[in-house]
Amino acid sequence: MTSGAAEKQALARIPAQDVVEHLIREMTLEEKLAQLVGVWVNASTDGDSVAPLQNHMAGDSRTWDEVIAKGLGQITRMYGTVPLEPSEGARRLAAAQEQIVAASRFGIPAQVHEECLAGLAAWKATAFPVPLAWGATFNPELVRLMASRIGRSMRSLGVHQGLAPVLDVVRDLRWGRVEETIGEDPYLVGTVATAYVQGLESTGIVATLKHFVGYSASRAGRNHAPVSMGPRELADVMLPPFEMAIRHGAPRSVMHAYTDVDGVPAAANRALLTGLLREEWGFTGTVVADYFGVAFLDVTHGVAADSGDAAALALTAGVDVELPTVNCFGGPLLAKVREGVVDQTTVDEALRRVLRQKAELGLLSPDFRAEPPALSGPVDLDPAEDRELARELAAQSLVLLSNRSFKGQPALPLTPSGPVAVVGPLADDPFAMLGCYSFDAHVGASHPDVPMGISVPSVAAVAAGRYDSVAVSVTGNCESATGEQIADACAAAASADTCVIVVGDNAGLFGRGTSGEGNDAAGLQLPGDQHEMLDRILAVCGETGTRSVIVVLSGRPYALGDFVDRADAIVQGFFPGEEGAAAVWDVLTGVVNPSGKLPVSVPRSPGGQPGTYLHSKLAGATEVSALDPSPLFVFGHGLSYTTFDLSDHGCSAPTMSTEGTLTLSCRVTNTGSLPGAEIVQLYLEDPVGEVVRPVRELIGYARIELDAGASAIVEFEVHADRTSFTGLDLDRVVTPGFVKLHVGTSSSHYAATHEVILDGARRVVGFDRQMLTPARVRMD
Repeated sequence: MTSGAAEKQALARIPAQDVVEHLIREMTLEEKLAQLVGVWVNASTDGDSVAPLQNHMAGDSRTWDEVIAKGLGQITRMYGTVPLEPSEGARRLAAAQEQIVAASRFGIPAQVHEECLAGLAAWKATAFPVPLAWGATFNPELVRLMASRIGRSMRSLGVHQGLAPVLDVVRDLRWGRVEETIGEDPYLVGTVATAYVQGLESTGIVATLKHFVGYSASRAGRNHAPVSMGPRELADVMLPPFEMAIRHGAPRSVMHAYTDVDGVPAAANRALLTGLLREEWGFTGTVVADYFGVAFLDVTHGVAADSGDAAALALTAGVDVELPTVNCFGGPLLAKVREGVVDQTTVDEALRRVLRQKAELGLLSPDFRAEPPALSGPVDLDPAEDRELARELAAQSLVLLSNRSFKGQPALPLTPSGPVAVVGPLADDPFAMLGCYSFDAHVGASHPDVPMGISVPSVAAVAAGRYDSVAVSVTGNCESATGEQIADACAAAASADTCVIVVGDNAGLFGRGTSGEGNDAAGLQLPGDQHEMLDRILAVCGETGTRSVIVVLSGRPYALGDFVDRADAIVQGFFPGEEGAAAVWDVLTGVVNPSGKLPVSVPRSPGGQPGTYLHSKLAGATEVSALDPSPLFVFGHGLSYTTFDLSDHGCSAPTMSTEGTLTLSCRVTNTGSLPGAEIVQLYLEDPVGEVVRPVRELIGYARIELDAGASAIVEFEVHADRTSFTGLDLDRVVTPGFVKLHVGTSSSHYAATHEVILDGARRVVGFDRQMLTPARVRMD
């Protein structure tokens, strides 16, 4: 019997609760470090084995057998690296796990992670709407269901961990990764992201919160740029979504951000990753590196002299696992431990968290089997019920921004009696539906000879299936169009009764596209020649009496001030996924009554700032500046084909203790002729604070679906903790005084305002504070 076989047999006899500590005692330093790294494998369909992708940063040229000889912590993106049949990927994964178990002394399988930001990023998996679209639904329950479906697919493939959701709060709309965020409000981001975490974790998949913290507030909206943010803004805007998700979602992993805040990179910030996250908040899961983030401490941040220094800084700060592959936590960290620069107890602390998580996942069980469920039968990663859910999410995420009168009736919903023109750069482009982290945009774009693994119809293709006469004119792409192409679109518009103009973004990576990671924008004008194209087409529609409908499919909002009074209607969508085009036509034709609300403000002009509604009084329009940064459409705005009335407003008391609770209520009535949904929103205004406070901030909301003529009562239970903020001494406090609670349907439309006095002592609150505003809805 080999020593490895003896170790594995001995391990099988140890009680489950003792296995982790036994391993920590018995493992060599090399074996321990092997559990703290991932390896990015190339699951090519050529041959019968996987191999590590070449590690350019570290010059690591080891073979697969050499990599796994001491064990392996994680396998990076077995399914999400190349287009691979799911069943073939499952077979390759099973073979890789068998090799890992056989090669190492203790036979510990690897933990497998994949991206799942807008659906599992694997070939042939459902492409759901992007997170910004989730925010537009204001429907955490639907997002929770979507995440559980994603988790189900991941489990079937033998995946253990998903790198989602993103909890970054938008601060600058020029940032390329706006599409990956849920919105510009911490409460909306926190509640929707928490629902996603709950859904994913309910299937046994480890949810990974990212990016901790401040990443979305980079200077000038540039990717990886420094963050100039004080501790108060960080605490009141950036941290609450993470706090909420950890408290109420129970995620088991957190990914550090690439950025530095006030000169300290997140990957080297012990006060953040250990002091705040673990010691103050009590987080017991793993902290994983954003890809190459440990090496960046040396390569881009310049706070480490070499890979060994970077490893020492990150591990000491609280990073447990280096991803996506081995740069620093291998040989460089081994040398630092042997030199005495890093204490081995620090390695053991990280290893303990990693092994405990593997134990939770069944990877330390003697009953572990390498074969994923997908090997036992047909694999369908895009079943009909998931496509149906993707369509429902997409439809609820579409925001009707404007709907002017056309020939005496609202322009939408459409009831065209003649030809329809579908024009614009995205008129017949399936990729208009997909975000940067969809498989086909993220990976498939590098494999142009491989077909899309799923059906993603374009706006024009869906129109052709619904109308007898459809003229299609594609004006170049999002970044360029010729005069001839624009002239053709104008001719199509002139000959139609209705012209649908589809504009927006194409998602991609690092310059390959107009939205997505690394695709930051200099300004907020529609990319390329789309502004000129819209100007000319709308002029023609005005001359010929053609109804004009702008459909924006983008990863960020763009300035529409030049078109709002000229287009008959404008619909905003945020990369609505594989069923997005069908959802667009469902909304345009009234099959679905639009209910989406803006999770981000739409600017009036390309340079309009601030980019968020969550700003102080001085950041808005003032008499001392000629620049009015007021948005064209505010956070929370969205129209419907029916009408709603908010009435019978009540407040349980005019005063509330600084430790107390009050109840706000109102009746919501569908006063129109169609069923629909309204999002009732609750905002806090703190007119006089000990520090500068935002003009308003969302503290609660409720989505209410009503038939025509029906009513419901909504009650918000508001705890005094919901008025808390970071005070002069940098403690989070509830202070006595006067606040206003606004109930309405957007951040600027209030149906009622309740003035409330908070009585009592100034209170310091922490992680155990009330973070949610429960909303109860009952039919009237």
